[in-house]
Amino acid sequence: MKNAAMFDTKPYDRESFEKYNGKDGIFIKYFDTRLTEDTAGLAENSDTVIAFVNDVLNAAVIDKLYGCGVKLIALRCAGFNNVDVKAAFGKIHVVRVPAYSPYAVAEHAMALLLTSVRRTHKAYNRIKDFNFSLNGLTGFDLYGKTVGVVGTGKIGKIFINICNGFGMKVIAYDLYPDKTLNAEYVSLEKLFESSDIISLHCPLTSDNYHMINRENIARMKSGVVLINTSRGSLIDAEALLDGIKSKKIGAACLDVYEEESDIFFEDKSGHIMQDDVLARLLTMPNVLLTSHQAFLTREALDNIAATTIGNIKAFFDSDIPENEICYRCGRIEECRKERKEKCF
Repeated sequence: MKNAAMFDTKPYDRESFEKYNGKDGIFIKYFDTRLTEDTAGLAENSDTVIAFVNDVLNAAVIDKLYGCGVKLIALRCAGFNNVDVKAAFGKIHVVRVPAYSPYAVAEHAMALLLTSVRRTHKAYNRIKDFNFSLNGLTGFDLYGKTVGVVGTGKIGKIFINICNGFGMKVIAYDLYPDKTLNAEYVSLEKLFESSDIISLHCPLTSDNYHMINRENIARMKSGVVLINTSRGSLIDAEALLDGIKSKKIGAACLDVYEEESDIFFEDKSGHIMQDDVLARLLTMPNVLLTSHQAFLTREALDNIAATTIGNIKAFFDSDIPENEICYRCGRIEECRKERKEKCF
């Protein structure tokens, strides 16, 4: 029997995981609270911690989990920038869900873009007040526009295919280009300079932190549309705000925000917004924000639960855990062990 403590659990998480609870000897205990240094003790006597994007997994938390007897951190997400992989090495193994539904995220990115450029959200609210005027709702065609896609992994590839279907010209940047894609790979600088629309589909690393900053915003076309469904810290939020105020950025479609951890996934409607930058962004008529919602489809939730449970089972039942993160370098594609054994 293996016990798993699942943190930051929402009703939709519980629904998707509950069908596996108790099967294959894995028993899940759900906690609504986020995993932090203060709540890590809840994992006492658990073999596994099931964590999400806004759970804190720094060195202090990892040490506490290790002291509680935790052997495995099973991330129910793809990104692992919230995990101190060096602190975990030699203590606790970490696995992730590399692809739950890339279609969900790519389709949400396009939904944000279409909503923003065709003003459908504004039209919906206006008509609810019986205002049927079209004034101020003029959008623009996507056909023929140049879209720059940063990151051409699973999600980026699907987004590119969607853009191709709209008749857009696609340029792309990735450290590992895929020449089979119907896209032209260019330098990051040229992508910023040439794109009418820029969509981010890359993991957050120390190298691309604040990739969208004042310097790179200055390179962009006036009126550029920015889309981010990846990680909030790819964008310097204050630089973004200044770019919107100066009208350099025509619209921002965001599903993530760099200081989202204490805000997103929670009902804050009865509270005063303490984040001044986010509060100001939300006053801008050309900012469209969703609360890290891009992954949220039935298919994705089912895949997340199935893969997470599969990762736990594989770790305890075999010498080759599926989807383990490499600790020596923190980058999966550079893993020197080629998944022939556990990292330690």
